[in-house]
Amino acid sequence: MAVSLSKGQQISLEKEAGGRLTKVIMGLGWDVKKSKGFLGFGQKTKQIDLDASCVLFDEGGAQVDEVWFKQLKSKNGSITHTGDNRTGAGEGDDEQIIVDLTNVPSNVKTLMFVVNSFTGQSFNEIENAFCRAVDQQTGKEIARFNLSSQGSHTALIMAKVYRHSGEWKMQAIGENASGRTFKDLMPVMRQHL
Repeated sequence: MAVSLSKGQQISLEKEAGGRLTKVIMGLGWDVKKSKGFLGFGQKTKQIDLDASCVLFDEGGAQVDEVWFKQLKSKNGSITHTGDNRTGAGEGDDEQIIVDLTNVPSNVKTLMFVVNSFTGQSFNEIENAFCRAVDQQTGKEIARFNLSSQGSHTALIMAKVYRHSGEWKMQAIGENASGRTFKDLMPVMRQHL
């Protein structure tokens, strides 16, 4: 059974996966709140383009690489974004970032996962938002973090995956922020390295 993470909680990905973990999928899902029509008629659903990004940092906190909708693969190919979902429609993960942990460059210490509203709507207009870590080999969900915090923020620092004593760990962050792309979130990300 997957661990339901709370803000600030840390886990060992391999321990929770039940053994050696080589590839992990970081999934992001969300729904757009439906507006209430007059007497229940005329409900409308807006389109909100949330974007998942992964920023790679070295030991000293310098940005090494990034994976986002404008660059779907890391420079060495160890991290892949599966594509941009601009509506949040459908079930399950709306966007996924696949990380081959065995091939992440050795100088990378931290992978920071963020989400931002490219279209500028706030999280007040979003519901059922989550991020989750899945063992790609088995399909087993390792951990899930509920992101449905209401507020006027347009971005969220979701979680980080980092190396510690030879193993990969994950920490749920859940820090509200504002910005249209990961570049706007750099000062907040650096606070959590």
